[in-house]
Amino acid sequence: MAVALIAIGPKDLPVAIRTVTGLIKKARGMASEFQGHVDEMMREANLSDVKTEIDKLRRFDFKSAAEQAMDPDGSLRATVDTLNDAPTAAYKPPAQVVEELPDAPDFIPPEAARKPPVPAFVPPGTKRWGF
Repeated sequence: MAVALIAIGPKDLPVAIRTVTGLIKKARGMASEFQGHVDEMMREANLSDVKTEIDKLRRFDFKSAAEQAMDPDGSLRATVDTLNDAPTAAYKPPAQVVEELPDAPDFIPPEAARKPPVPAFVPPGTKRWGF
């Protein structure tokens, strides 16, 4: 509202609000008219079973369907619940495996040492190494 007040001005703001509300009313009217036409077409084509199927899809609960498909008897859920309820003092983490790193080389290859350093900032228009 504050942005509209600044952008449009206090004199033209009521006119702008009336215009916007009129457009919203027209859009709602068109949407309800479209819905009425769709409902009429469904009644004419006797597609009420399609509507019930769409309503079923809207109410479909994916989480419970997935749980039912993966764990129909509930044994996995019971196992997880008992593990979560067990005291944490009985848990022993697996032994850590420490890999030994190879020794670093005693020298730096000459081609690695001769590369020119990359500058932190290159001014615009400066040629870099013949590019």
